Amino acid sequence: ISIAPRGLRFAAMFTIATTLLALGAHRPGSLQRLSALRGAATRTLMALPTATAVGEPGTEAFKVNFAEGGKPASPWHDVPLEAGNGLYNMITEIPKYTTAKMEIDTKSPNNPIVQDEKKGKLRYYHGCIFWNYGCLPQTWEDPNVKGSAEVGGAFGDNDPIDVVEIGSKRLEMGSITPVKAIGVLSMIDDGELDWKVIAIAANDPMAAEINDVADLEAKMPGVVSGIREWFRWYKTPDDKPLNGFGHGEKCLGAAEAKHAIEETHGFYKDLIAGKSEKGKLWLPSA
Repeated sequence: ISIAPRGLRFAAMFTIATTLLALGAHRPGSLQRLSALRGAATRTLMALPTATAVGEPGTEAFKVNFAEGGKPASPWHDVPLEAGNGLYNMITEIPKYTTAKMEIDTKSPNNPIVQDEKKGKLRYYHGCIFWNYGCLPQTWEDPNVKGSAEVGGAFGDNDPIDVVEIGSKRLEMGSITPVKAIGVLSMIDDGELDWKVIAIAANDPMAAEINDVADLEAKMPGVVSGIREWFRWYKTPDDKPLNGFGHGEKCLGAAEAKHAIEETHGFYKDLIAGKSEKGKLWLPSA
């Protein structure tokens, strides 16, 4: 096998390193303590839009559409942010252990999940991502709002707020999962603020034991640093610079994560109300 490109050599080494960080300490826990959270999750999911994949994966035709009551629906606009009992609904765009760079298309009608493209080519990570990755509906990182000095005054990246779900189960693309917010990293990507909420599925065996960053570090050491370093380095095989992080690179706690979520939800509500410039974003008709 020929492995001459520098990006591929990096990907192999980085995959090994981040695998050890991400998977090194995921211990099993008790399921009995999660019954209340699971009940809330089940009740919430019953009324949510459903996802259907069309086209062949790995082609431009592939997409995941959403529908509710037989009518097209948007995962960004038609799924509620809150799932009850302090949980949030996460839309999974990229299941763990995959490489295709999938995302909600915020500019197309009804916002299907599609594979991102750059210069006419479908985008792939150079190594798999070790966590489920997606976003929270009805949130928006406003590109017109300047961030605090702790993030270098960076403006929002014009997308819903991202979520890194650290549970043991591989979530399906397009699935809607109630999650608990644990912490948040203030990533700076190409000069833009790109929050990464760290969360865990409400029905994960470890969910009852992890409520904040300190719990995560104690129960699953290495996961926070694994996430930080994965997102710091993942673009470098394409000769892009390292991504940075605000707040002294600290992973902020659950309270700060909820504040970031509520702030971006406020930006979203202003967007829907016409108080913010929508640009090319697709919004539902009034």
